[in-house]
Amino acid sequence: MHWLTALLLLGTLAMAEAAPLGLPELPNSAGNPSTAEKASLGRKLFFDRRLSFNGSLSCAMCHIPEQGFTQHELKTPVGIEGRLVKRNAPSLYNVAYRRTLFHDGRENRLEDQVWQPLLRHNEMANPSIGFVLSTIRQSADYRGLFEAAFGTAVDMQSVGAALASYQRSLVSANSPFDRWYFGGDKQAMAEAAVRGFALFRTLGCVSCHTVGAKSALFSDGLFHDTGVGYAQMMKVNSGPQGTIRLAPGVEVTPKVHFELPPVSDLGRYEATGLAQDRWKYRTPSLRNVALTPPYMHDGSMATLRAVIEYYNRGAVLHDGLDSRLQTLGLSDDEIDDLVSFLQAITGDNIEQLQQNARAVAYP
Repeated sequence: MHWLTALLLLGTLAMAEAAPLGLPELPNSAGNPSTAEKASLGRKLFFDRRLSFNGSLSCAMCHIPEQGFTQHELKTPVGIEGRLVKRNAPSLYNVAYRRTLFHDGRENRLEDQVWQPLLRHNEMANPSIGFVLSTIRQSADYRGLFEAAFGTAVDMQSVGAALASYQRSLVSANSPFDRWYFGGDKQAMAEAAVRGFALFRTLGCVSCHTVGAKSALFSDGLFHDTGVGYAQMMKVNSGPQGTIRLAPGVEVTPKVHFELPPVSDLGRYEATGLAQDRWKYRTPSLRNVALTPPYMHDGSMATLRAVIEYYNRGAVLHDGLDSRLQTLGLSDDEIDDLVSFLQAITGDNIEQLQQNARAVAYP
């Protein structure tokens, strides 16, 4: 490993082992303690296009470091051969703290989660676990790396453990908010953001995006129906077409009607089969949220202001809607203050994580 690569990676791991200001102690990754060798190997796998069936797509193409480890250009990612993916790519910042994974919470361990995008037909589309392992075994540049990191040859467990180790290193906090609220530095956050945080608490946003006495994940880790999934499904089923994005920043309104691929997304229901879980999605953390547009599980809102305006109007009433969602009556200035607060939850090591991601060349 090149000395600069090693230095960057070890610095990131050291930060992950001692959580930065604003975050609680990192959860114990049972059976997979972090090492620089594991994280370095996981990073290599994360950026390797050869791990898709036709060698065209890597994990990092949906979770782009310079775009908050998500995608800015697309509401939802495009998988192999242009296949549609129905949900927005969640950011990987602080993924180590998540008790459940994916918007519907269908997995609860990173080591297992990584295999879903590798095998799903509309993502990386590998036909089997064995196919992925064969691809790695036949690649000369992986020779000896699994043995050095795990003391064993490549297998399903070590591939999952390596990718999980890299993702767990993406820890980010010590934001202006953290230095102001937890560190006691009253000059660390702008007055607009201070007013925004006061609104954030008064309006009850903290009931889902939680803030503790010593740390804040800005998520309760639970699942809620905010009306977005219901409204989007009703709009698709009712027929009228809105704008269609052709390229980043280029949207058109079709003048003729044509059929769009049907999209059915019932949220948490798809992971549990319980009727009461329809259109519920995991509460996302708000840390680094200013870096991770578009928003909501379907990427339907392009800006933080659009999200706040949605909650300000109130959601479409229907059975199952979270009872806390009501019209807010916010002024434009108050919305601006809330946006300022959300921008102040951006960690201080974003550039370091991006540099670490790009520290070596990938095939």
